[in-house]
Amino acid sequence: MAIAAEDVWLEKVIPITEGFAVEEVVLDSDLRVIGSDVTIQITSKDDRLTVRLPFGSHTRTFLQEVGRCRPEAVGSEGVKQNGKKLMVGQNRSHDSTDRSAPRQTKLKPEVTTEMVRSSSVMVSNKASILSEPKFGLRDTIVKSQLVQMEDSYTHIQSFRFFVGTYNVNGQSPRESLQPWLRCDAEPPDIYCVGFQELDLSKEAFFFNDTPKEEEWFKAVTDSLHPDAKYAKVKLVRLVGIMLLLYVRADLALNISEVEIETVGTGIMGRMGNKGGVAIRFKFHNTSVCVVNSHLAAHMEEYERRNQDFKDICSRMQFCQLDPNLPPLTISKHDVILWLGDLNYRLEELDVAKVKQLVDEKAFVELCQYDQLKRQMNANAAFEGFTEGEISFQPTYKYDAGCDDWDTSEKCRVPAWCDRILWKGQNVAQLSYRSHMALKISDHKPVSSVFDIGVKVVNEELYRKAFEEIVRSLDKLENANIPSVTLSQREFHFEDVKYMQLQVEKFTIRNGPVPCQFEFISKPDEETYCKEWLIANPSKGFLLSDAEITIELEVFVNKSTATHLNSGEEKLEDILVLHLNRGKDYFLSVTGNYLPSCFGSPIHTLCYMREPIQDMSAESIRKLTLMPVEMSDDDVGAEKPMDIPKELWMMVDHLYRNASQQEDLFQQPGLRSEFEQIRDCLDKGMHDTLLGSNHSVAEALLLFLESLPEPVICYRLYSSCLESASNYPLSSQIISNLPGCHRNVFEYLMAFLRELLKNSGKNHLDVNILASTFGGLLLRPPPGHPTPDITEKRKAQQFIRQFLLREDNLR
Repeated sequence: MAIAAEDVWLEKVIPITEGFAVEEVVLDSDLRVIGSDVTIQITSKDDRLTVRLPFGSHTRTFLQEVGRCRPEAVGSEGVKQNGKKLMVGQNRSHDSTDRSAPRQTKLKPEVTTEMVRSSSVMVSNKASILSEPKFGLRDTIVKSQLVQMEDSYTHIQSFRFFVGTYNVNGQSPRESLQPWLRCDAEPPDIYCVGFQELDLSKEAFFFNDTPKEEEWFKAVTDSLHPDAKYAKVKLVRLVGIMLLLYVRADLALNISEVEIETVGTGIMGRMGNKGGVAIRFKFHNTSVCVVNSHLAAHMEEYERRNQDFKDICSRMQFCQLDPNLPPLTISKHDVILWLGDLNYRLEELDVAKVKQLVDEKAFVELCQYDQLKRQMNANAAFEGFTEGEISFQPTYKYDAGCDDWDTSEKCRVPAWCDRILWKGQNVAQLSYRSHMALKISDHKPVSSVFDIGVKVVNEELYRKAFEEIVRSLDKLENANIPSVTLSQREFHFEDVKYMQLQVEKFTIRNGPVPCQFEFISKPDEETYCKEWLIANPSKGFLLSDAEITIELEVFVNKSTATHLNSGEEKLEDILVLHLNRGKDYFLSVTGNYLPSCFGSPIHTLCYMREPIQDMSAESIRKLTLMPVEMSDDDVGAEKPMDIPKELWMMVDHLYRNASQQEDLFQQPGLRSEFEQIRDCLDKGMHDTLLGSNHSVAEALLLFLESLPEPVICYRLYSSCLESASNYPLSSQIISNLPGCHRNVFEYLMAFLRELLKNSGKNHLDVNILASTFGGLLLRPPPGHPTPDITEKRKAQQFIRQFLLREDNLR
């Protein structure tokens, strides 16, 4: 798994002095599979520390930086790998690092543990023009032109990929996976195995921690085809969504540039109970991205599923080996394999009719009512993807332990929730089937076997192409200074709204000299643009006479809304586009922001009796800049409302319409409906909020998250954690809140207690609500370290006390 900021903390500083060493080791306790995460032993004069780091670019960069920082610096031993010392800056691949010579093939007699790790520079980097972490303009030009000439030195060779998906409904692997994973006589070359709902516990949901990862990893490893030896390349997990990648051990040297990413699309756009995980890699000279996703549930939520798919595609970005190049998205791969519980259902048919058609094996007719097929035909989701013919019965929903359809009170309509799709050339599907023999879940696993044509390099032809490029580059080396033409230099974003993306595009057209471009920061500024703006891509490379489209994206969120509401910040910025060895170009970006209740302080909203967009900019500014603790007399205005009217509208809507709503505060709403709700609150257009209960619930959470001062003020954060198990003391802390904040806290607690009275219908419990609201009402102050699991539990416990009591706190 990737390491996030909240997973680490500073406990001890080990100085990089004489005697300092870093060595990659293989512990006796490590699973004997190739490509497992990197175990590092750090030693100094007084300390020895063993840590495990995830395989990928971040770990590689860390080790290189450590190597550079050694006292010996240039010419030092650097970082050891499996006991072998590596020179600082040494290429960790098996490629030649000679600046002028192309790659030399080195055959190994046996597969070793470092093969997957060390084949990090293969494909378009075969030339090894510069040693690894150097990525100059010359190197970039060579690599780019090698990619353009790829057909001249590669041929297509087929390899067999097994792709499997299984929603295990929180169960442990109590039965063999062999009927699923080794159902063919011929062993596959690569396994891509995905799971959903690996763990349904609250611990997994809120803290992303589960023992079932190891259980299912072992079950898969033990069930792989017996006629081949496999190496684990990578494992990635987000809550209950897990993806495993294995390769035949004799092919391990051909895997390179392995990266992983995760995207949560659950409530508030980040909870990991829904979303996707992905592994991208190069196999020979073909880039492959494997995505495992679990999309939104319920029959009527097909639009939300479409949105989840688009969010995963837009937010999933992989670091490239060359830091001068922008991140890779899913679509930038030669082959994409997408698997998972996509949750699309069969619509317009009742349970009896669906079962009848299944009994008749009328799958072609049944597919006409499949939501995924309909959405793909309408280009609403999975555009450009292909799915094979479905010749197996729906994989959901069964009674656990047997093959009977759902006999519960809900009696779900059977559906093909579990799917496998692909995109790319030279892909032939050999099989697409379900596996009825596995019975522990309410889903059946699905598998597909593909023959995928992979681009394999001919070394002799590659050398010729490389030498041709270098000769032509030598002639161009001292050519003219690079220059470009921009299609537009001034951009205005009209009526920007909270959390509503606006995009403007322009093109950069290059002249005759290849160039690298990058948006650079202005003097005395740390970043190249304001926080609400981004250029995509922000840097890149252009060959002679090439053209690229740049997207300027304006997006106002909780971190920028408050200052824009108050007028302290405006939508104004100057971008500096810099050409390496060339001139700078200046772009003007302006816009107007429509103020919103999202990002406004509680006490400010309590003084606003009219919708915020009906007020003058000066009135908004004065109220937004007003101190939280200011008394009513100091304001000199009419008495404030007890709570913000916007908060009341959302809570009242949920109280009247959603008290019994299943999965409230756990299932996200639609972005389009959030925008309607936001406009309604900001403009006072309607007495009733538009949108589903889930959309209103998510809007409430986003509102609380956007508050610049949380409901429980920052200054009381530590006191609240200390009193998390002392209700009288906790009550005293709440009583000391500013009046508006105290009113909001009591109002929300009363509402949540009402929801708990309907837990039999809405399936909420005190722990779900305490965890969901604990991180919103009680937030660490700016500059405080990211809360660890212990802090998160204390925040949950603090809120939990008030959900279990109905005392009057005053």
